[in-house]
Amino acid sequence: MLYTLIGNSSTPFAICQCAWFPWKLHNRTSSSQVASHSRAAAAAAAAANSFMDSLTELAAVGGENLPAKYIHPDGINGGKDPFLLPFIDIPVIDVGHFTNPSTDTGKELEKLRAALSSYGCILIINHGVESLLLDKVRTVFKQFLALPTEQKLECWTEGFQGYGSDPLVTDVMVHDWSHRLRLITCPEEMRQMKYWPENPKNFKEVLHEYSTKLQVLHDVMLKAMAKSLKLDESVFLRMIGEPVIMSARFNFYPPCPRPDQVLGLKPHSDGTVITFLLQDKEVEGLQVLKDGQWFRVPVIPDALVLNAGEHLEIMSNGEFKSPIHRAVVNSERKRISLAAPSIPHDGNEIEPVEGLVSEERPRLFRKMKYNGRTHLRYYQSGRRVVDDARI
Repeated sequence: MLYTLIGNSSTPFAICQCAWFPWKLHNRTSSSQVASHSRAAAAAAAAANSFMDSLTELAAVGGENLPAKYIHPDGINGGKDPFLLPFIDIPVIDVGHFTNPSTDTGKELEKLRAALSSYGCILIINHGVESLLLDKVRTVFKQFLALPTEQKLECWTEGFQGYGSDPLVTDVMVHDWSHRLRLITCPEEMRQMKYWPENPKNFKEVLHEYSTKLQVLHDVMLKAMAKSLKLDESVFLRMIGEPVIMSARFNFYPPCPRPDQVLGLKPHSDGTVITFLLQDKEVEGLQVLKDGQWFRVPVIPDALVLNAGEHLEIMSNGEFKSPIHRAVVNSERKRISLAAPSIPHDGNEIEPVEGLVSEERPRLFRKMKYNGRTHLRYYQSGRRVVDDARI
């Protein structure tokens, strides 16, 4: 186990990352190294206890006096119930037309292009991931959440992978009413298995099967997007680098008594290439901003949501739009979701592809090197990669 837990069910946990203390065994270690390790250990313990505090706060839903750090001062949806917003008429794309071409494939490609140009998000069906597997993915995460806190904290981290909450850029930023389990899934050699839950016992097997199918689906969709723009089908894949890098972000949104003032996730667009989202089968919560108005995204149990990421918007020279979206919370019911984003290889140069730049449509974005460490800062500060890259 990565962490030693100190305390019991009635007291707060202090967490000590034991791997950070080998210096105790060496007499010749300098005092500055000792101090550095001590500061790191203290910071880790503080971060862990802060996360424990957030778990306690998110579980305490008996009243309406929420901690101020979760409150959006202007309210959500003007202080009105966000679940009274209209549903968006999101296009549904049949992936079967791309995996088994037919006389209707051309029409489906045009439908795909129009949807990503106007909405930036779609619902996809016949995507090759069986309904039974989708239910297994939902189930193993719910089983993980039902584990005792001590077991869940074996996967705790203040870094990119593992169980926790997203760190804030500044202390004055509003906190999200959620926590997550985030794991790199593809390629397999990048997985850090110490953060993959040991329980439930079939968690690793289920996530491996799901992520393997999404890896195939990812390439199918990027090739279809390129074809819809009359480009070579592999142009996007070559620019982001192969093999594809994907992760799984399991989101948990506890019930909240004030859904008119609190958000599960702040408004943002994805700093990704594309993102697949498996929604909760019973509880909605995803909302998309279109033409200055927020809309609810309907739940179709066996469909996946696909969002265009900001790097796809750049590569398509603005032909495809990366939608701004958010997650709202429910006053009575908890909600889960699983986002599976793909990202470029670190250091790859992302720019509009040649076939989409002309005198009639000049280049809209400058060339930029992908750096995965910057996206969280953009998200927490409300900035977008595409805005900084725009010429």
